[in-house]
Amino acid sequence: MKKFLLLVVVLFSIPAFAQDDDSDSDAEASSVVDGIVAKQHIVNARPIRPAYVREANVLWSKTIWRMVDLREKENLYLYYPTAAIDDRRSLVRVLFDAVSTGELDAYSTSTDNEFERKITAKEAVEFLGGGEPSDSIQNEKGEWTYIFTKEDADACHFDEVKKFLFKEVWFFDRKYSMLKVRIIGLCPILETMNDDGNRRIQKQVFWVYYPDAEPFLAKQEAFTFKNDAQRQSLHAMLEKRLFGSYIFRESNVYNNRVITDYASDPSANIEAERIQQSIFQKEHDMWEY
Repeated sequence: MKKFLLLVVVLFSIPAFAQDDDSDSDAEASSVVDGIVAKQHIVNARPIRPAYVREANVLWSKTIWRMVDLREKENLYLYYPTAAIDDRRSLVRVLFDAVSTGELDAYSTSTDNEFERKITAKEAVEFLGGGEPSDSIQNEKGEWTYIFTKEDADACHFDEVKKFLFKEVWFFDRKYSMLKVRIIGLCPILETMNDDGNRRIQKQVFWVYYPDAEPFLAKQEAFTFKNDAQRQSLHAMLEKRLFGSYIFRESNVYNNRVITDYASDPSANIEAERIQQSIFQKEHDMWEY
């Protein structure tokens, strides 16, 4: 009797094992890893939020706007690829993809406050030279959600975004007795030809609030020149300030005028360097010897 029961158990177990083997073989056949291993670190990454800062601990601060030219060699990882390649996207494409799906808010560049007036995803796409959305859905509140396909995105002029404007705040934290910096906003700058077609003009596209964009930047891998196995996210590269730039404007009493309004080349470059040195010098001035 025991031998009969054992035989029945074995006979019913064979199809189950065979089915598991077939499913495993199908999974192995359908999974294609373009490399040594399937990368999971950046895909599942979350941005590390900066430590909370009490207002009473901020002894000094200054707001500046920094121009980042994507054509500089150290900034090429922010510009390329101009069209999405596999899992690689440029900085403007990451922001566009988040804005076009409604996951990230875009703000108008026509106001003095960068984050005063929101614009729709449709307007943001139009500013980048894209066309009409493929579809749109209206919810119960009357708000529209626009659906953009890959073809709609590819029609945008991502390759003409040659610069970015960063808004950041430098401040001295009394708790740690050190100078710190926080990026507040990002603004793509589109270079287009004027109506006559003989001169290139620069146009600010839209602003995004950097803390809201951090989750999307943290999940996007950035290209590194020396080691493909140790790539970092766009968020990590920006937080480590691995980019070249120059000061475009500082907070001032003159309606936040830009440096080129009162200084021309090469005086403008000297003025930008003077502002940068004054910020670094402030940290030394806060210390007592």
